[in-house]
Amino acid sequence: MGLSEDPELQPLLFGLFLSMYLITVLGNLLIILAVSSDSHFHTPMYFSLANLSLADISFTSTMVPKMIVDIQTHNRVISYAGCLTQMSFFMLLGCLDSLLLTVMAYDRFVAICHSLHYQESSSLTIK
Repeated sequence: MGLSEDPELQPLLFGLFLSMYLITVLGNLLIILAVSSDSHFHTPMYFSLANLSLADISFTSTMVPKMIVDIQTHNRVISYAGCLTQMSFFMLLGCLDSLLLTVMAYDRFVAICHSLHYQESSSLTIK
């Protein structure tokens, strides 16, 4: 059905969603690039953060590009198979986000509460 039928509001919605999508993708790509390029970030937490950024890019890419195209073309039709596929990926990637956040939280729990059993790389030493 779309967000608004008002033709004057369509360019504003298009610009708003396009800019938010591009900022989200660019920010997550910068996180992935920073983690992969610096050897100080080759620890389990940063590896999880890079995977979370990749999952976030995929998660936002399941809905927002179709919505941007629909706003621009004024075509609000989606096939049953397309809707089912889109919702399946949306739910799968949402669960992946939750799983990665749970793993990251458990990693911090072990690092704080069981610090003697936690094996972090030697790049984070206290001087």
